[in-house]
Amino acid sequence: MNDVKNADPKRKAGEQLPLVFSHDSASGRDDLLISERLAAAVSIVDAWPGWPSPVVVLAGPVGSGKSHLARIWRELSGAVSIHPELGSDAAVAAAAGPVLFEDADRLGFDDNALFHVINSVREHGTSLLMTSRLWPISWPVSLPDLRSRLKAATIVEIGEPDEALLSQVIVKLFADRQLYIDDKLVLYIVNRMERSLNAAQTIVERLDRLALSRGTKITRSLAAEVLNELGNSEPAD
Repeated sequence: MNDVKNADPKRKAGEQLPLVFSHDSASGRDDLLISERLAAAVSIVDAWPGWPSPVVVLAGPVGSGKSHLARIWRELSGAVSIHPELGSDAAVAAAAGPVLFEDADRLGFDDNALFHVINSVREHGTSLLMTSRLWPISWPVSLPDLRSRLKAATIVEIGEPDEALLSQVIVKLFADRQLYIDDKLVLYIVNRMERSLNAAQTIVERLDRLALSRGTKITRSLAAEVLNELGNSEPAD
């Protein structure tokens, strides 16, 4: 039995790898796979504008789905992306409507600029969504007033994806490419991969590229090759 069925008639044996490869997978609200670890974050996004506080922080590890949820909220709310730093007009944007600040812990910010953004949001009745790998209590904040404002924010934690969610994500990513993968191969990949949604996307993309370049189907041996390249070791017996 083949590990994967190729539903795209344009994919022919021996087809060469395109020089420029791009793929737009579905990433809207209806395409979101909801598990227990995402339920609270999805609920807060869906609840907008009826948030318990005007400032919400989605906190979770790399590849946990924060960016996907942020995109969904931005489309829902019409939010403008900001980076609160010296000389920015982030506070002005926050006065005009909802604003989004992604990767707050990684990009960094100016304490005063973020403080004015939060004040602007509170004063004008708008909303601020921030994403971060860390809770705000771990951010390097030196301004006492900003730390006080952050303590009043609603914080929603997103955990690492479990096996069930990763399996669903991999099946979906292959389906987005018109590829339908065998359940046993999905389990083989999930048991050996890094537990993140980013890793799932990388593995599927590399498998698809490699299969296209070699004119072969996606098999267990091909998956093992990609997993080894990405530094994923065999699980313990």
